[in-house]
Amino acid sequence: MTHPPAIRAIRVVLADDERMVRTALRAILSAEPDMEVVGEAATGAEAVSVVRELRPDVVLMDVRMPEVDGIRATEQILTTLDDAPRIVVVTTFENDSYVYDALRAGASGFLLKRAEADALVQAVRLVARTDSLLFPSAVRGLAAEHARVCPAPPAWVARLTGRESEVLRHMAAGLTNAEIARHMEVGPATVKTHVAAVLAKTGTRDRTQAVIAAYEAGFMNPR
Repeated sequence: MTHPPAIRAIRVVLADDERMVRTALRAILSAEPDMEVVGEAATGAEAVSVVRELRPDVVLMDVRMPEVDGIRATEQILTTLDDAPRIVVVTTFENDSYVYDALRAGASGFLLKRAEADALVQAVRLVARTDSLLFPSAVRGLAAEHARVCPAPPAWVARLTGRESEVLRHMAAGLTNAEIARHMEVGPATVKTHVAAVLAKTGTRDRTQAVIAAYEAGFMNPR
């Protein structure tokens, strides 16, 4: 009798200057069979060092930390590692401008510190294993509050094809590639090609940054 291959655990690093917060996060994630907390950091500088050493899949990153804050730590991790992890900002305030700056810097999404345990677990799974946008309505709300809208549309807007523009709008709505494929009545491989083209033309790393870029370019109306 053959058994299905075991799913590799999602390796997580916790970065927060409060030990109690790290302890609570570790307890929640370690209780999941598909997750493993492999390291912790109490400062942004330490987070960068730990991530470089351990190469996790996901980092839960506090925004406000001593020495180097979460925004700078996010930038350093994403610009210096070829196979960088997904970074999820963990914050107290949903509309914090620091959160928006972290998303612009490359974070794949954010979570509130008061979030329920199930929401935390599902968020880690989503950013690690799916192609959906984490909390699209929250990203839209942040864009409405903080987006630095360009005075004139950047050149990439005109370079998008009609199909690519449609895909970007679906991405902003939080649809996965499979869901976009059903809406557009095309194959998932075609959608994947369009998504790659959108990321290349917008000069962004992943879906979250592409959506932020769309709002700041005036391509999407956040309100």
